[in-house]
Amino acid sequence: MSQSAAPKLPLFQSGDVGGLVYFFVGNIINYVIVIYALQHIGWPNELIFGRVIPGMSIGLMLGGFYYAYMGWKLYKKTGRADLTALPSGLSTPAMFVYLYGIIYPLHYSGLEPVKCWQVATAACFLGGLIEMTGGLIGPALRKMLPRVAMLGTVAGVALVWMATAGLFEIYHDPILGMPILIVCLIGLIGGYTFKGNLPMLLVAVIFGVIYALALGRTTADTATLAVTVPVFSLGAVFEGLRGVGPYLVIIIPIMIYSFIETMDNVESAIAAGDEYPLGEAQVADGLCTSISALFGGIMPNVVWLGHAGLKKSKAGIGYSWVGGLLFALCGLFGIFGLLNSLMPPVIACITFLWCAMLMIVQAYTDTPRRHGAALAVALVPHLADLLYTTVISTLGAFEHFIEHTEEGAFALMMDASDTASQALVNYGVMWKGVAALKYGSILVSIMWASTVVFIVDRRLDKAAVALFAAAGLSFFGFIHAPHMGLNAAQAYTVGYLEIGAVCLALHMLRDKVMTYTRRYDYV
Repeated sequence: MSQSAAPKLPLFQSGDVGGLVYFFVGNIINYVIVIYALQHIGWPNELIFGRVIPGMSIGLMLGGFYYAYMGWKLYKKTGRADLTALPSGLSTPAMFVYLYGIIYPLHYSGLEPVKCWQVATAACFLGGLIEMTGGLIGPALRKMLPRVAMLGTVAGVALVWMATAGLFEIYHDPILGMPILIVCLIGLIGGYTFKGNLPMLLVAVIFGVIYALALGRTTADTATLAVTVPVFSLGAVFEGLRGVGPYLVIIIPIMIYSFIETMDNVESAIAAGDEYPLGEAQVADGLCTSISALFGGIMPNVVWLGHAGLKKSKAGIGYSWVGGLLFALCGLFGIFGLLNSLMPPVIACITFLWCAMLMIVQAYTDTPRRHGAALAVALVPHLADLLYTTVISTLGAFEHFIEHTEEGAFALMMDASDTASQALVNYGVMWKGVAALKYGSILVSIMWASTVVFIVDRRLDKAAVALFAAAGLSFFGFIHAPHMGLNAAQAYTVGYLEIGAVCLALHMLRDKVMTYTRRYDYV
């Protein structure tokens, strides 16, 4: 088709309205979750609404603009006007991992909010750089790591942090929480819709806001309504880099997951007929994330799922650039503070529960049934993380039990002769080995899930490789130790080497000393 005969690509069309609701409201829910989580641990509003929110808004603005531009470029290349921009926004799985795997541990270690924020911006900046490598190493990692290993660790985070926080908050205020929950479940899980195809999540949010106002649970707080110019925070990022080292074991795997998430979602767009370049999208994600961090943002951006649905509803490129503009304006004028004041915490927590259900179900349904055991194993390190954090916070209230430092906490957890630790064991608390699983829980989850998959798939040689990799991670302190260093977790290094050697030996001698079928149904 010649360019002169090509139909015009509208800058905004009627189908973009639904896309705008999806892009804007979906991200607003993530904003509410972030604001609620940070206020819960005492971050001041000046830091949240003066630095974090404007920085995150810059990232979303740039993403919205750039993906509209990519749609325009594809139109120029193909002459097709039925293109839909890639949906984008904050990565929900990564958001929860950053909150509960980095920011909350920093808080519980006694670090003041500004210092926590500096480390969080550094983590976000490095995460963006890792995202940009996705175009180079993403396909190789995707082939090496079983899908259940990636989905399983995210499901573990969803189970122990999102689902529990969500349901606990609902039962803390059942009069408000239960009606909102049932509306969400009827629409989002049951598939019911109102006439006019109103998004059920939007209906639940509006209903929740009105109901909370009627009950007197919330009031409109206009204190944050003011012009807030984003502040270039390169100094904060550099300062935070000093303390980000122990969290590389969290940042690296979750950002690998994020660029694989982008890879999957771009592939979904290609399958729907819009052939966007994968590498460009991954670089765009990383740049938006890193630039956001340079202005105070603390959460990574990704290409979202949902392109096929948006295309079916005839969304174009307009929803993307208009959504980006709205995020810029809301961040500039402090509107997110007003929106947050109108939304009771239970709305954010219902979103916790909903997202958790989807992530856990996806981990089971998007992986082979025979890999179910690997998913079960992948959940356990995250349970240890929850138990450790909860108990250490409780003990932290009593200064005669423990110092408010990660080093002191680790010493208590690992020394069975310690009075407090022994008392916990004597009272039946599942305590032995908890700290070891807590440190590097995401990588531990990935390594053990991969090992179980390889055992199930009759590849003991690959299981040995995974276990030797775990030995290396232990040796350098990426897992099972509070800080990185040489020979940081010696006992675990030896343990992994032992069982890796067992797997390798059995693989080499399997035809001589063992009998086995091609596939064994253990369920």
